[in-house]
Amino acid sequence: MEKIPILRMGDLLLVTIQVDLYDRLAETLESDLVLMIKKTGAQGVLIDISAVSIIDSFMGRIIGNIATMSKIMDAETVVVGMQPAVAITLVELGLPLNGVLSALNVERGMELLKGKIALKGASFEDDEDGYPE
Repeated sequence: MEKIPILRMGDLLLVTIQVDLYDRLAETLESDLVLMIKKTGAQGVLIDISAVSIIDSFMGRIIGNIATMSKIMDAETVVVGMQPAVAITLVELGLPLNGVLSALNVERGMELLKGKIALKGASFEDDEDGYPE
């Protein structure tokens, strides 16, 4: 069965979607990514969809689900490389992906993720017992 590769880069995971996602492949990516977060203790997930030219409501929900599951597992998610037509389609379908961070490209996405992770770490350094005041 075909799989989307998930690359580990330090405490981040990078997913580059280079093929059209059919339902089964999207569901496999979702479960593989959650397992990889658990296995690696990743603090961030970057999903590059720059090669995706068409998106449907199911795929939009999968991206939203990945971000929600990642957040529950204490990892931030950033989606990068969204084509204008994809953004328009998501809004027209009523799937604005609330809670999903986005950036123009991989470089900006990495900066955003690292900044979010640094802020999260800083908030726990405020107090000796690890909890903010």
